[in-house]
Amino acid sequence: MTFGTPHGLLDFYTGSRWGELVGQQRHEYDSEARAIQIREPLKEIGGRLFKGGRRVDTSRLADLGPRPTRPVTPRRQGGRAKKGRTKTPAGTRSVELPPSIAVFYEELIDSHSFPFILCSAEGAPLRRSNFRNRYWRPVWDGSDAEHTRSAEVVQPILPTFTFHEGRHSHSTWLAEDGIPEVARRARLGQKMKGIARVYDHVTPLMRRQILQALETRWIGSLVALTPSERTKLGGVVPAPARHFP
Repeated sequence: MTFGTPHGLLDFYTGSRWGELVGQQRHEYDSEARAIQIREPLKEIGGRLFKGGRRVDTSRLADLGPRPTRPVTPRRQGGRAKKGRTKTPAGTRSVELPPSIAVFYEELIDSHSFPFILCSAEGAPLRRSNFRNRYWRPVWDGSDAEHTRSAEVVQPILPTFTFHEGRHSHSTWLAEDGIPEVARRARLGQKMKGIARVYDHVTPLMRRQILQALETRWIGSLVALTPSERTKLGGVVPAPARHFP
């Protein structure tokens, strides 16, 4: 598996924020609904990582069970950062995965036994700056043998594209596919404005429409690949192989 592949897929197909995704632990996945539960995002404050308002002890990585943590001291951390909640009350939510992305996510969960799903090879939670500099920027901006450890030249895909813009893309996709605003905002963890907060509600039909629209986009992206691109992708993402003979 290419490191960073799951981060990119989940970025585009959930619209979740960085901390909401890298903070996901295996007990927060609803296997029945095939949804990630966003309750306690991972936060990096002053060079330290916090989950649910408690500091993550990276020196004690457990293979199973909740990661050992210790309380945040009010002297160093205050307000919302200390409490460890989502950015807003609306940010506490369940985000269902499209079928193909759910299969891939479940395979990722089964591939290791660390508490954090999106983690380093050693099971440590990820830091945004390290991930951005080592993996995200080289992929989008491209690299050459002079400026990378690898001799392989990587052509740029979309220079300056950021992880957060994947969230913007997700919202735009849903708008293009005719998903009502109330459903788009609920999925992104945003509240409706004005009187719509009282009268507009997300229905089961809207949620099904979201999953169908995202699954259609995923399949469409695979169909658009050349045979060689499909083979290469199948080597790092097992799920696509199911859609082709």
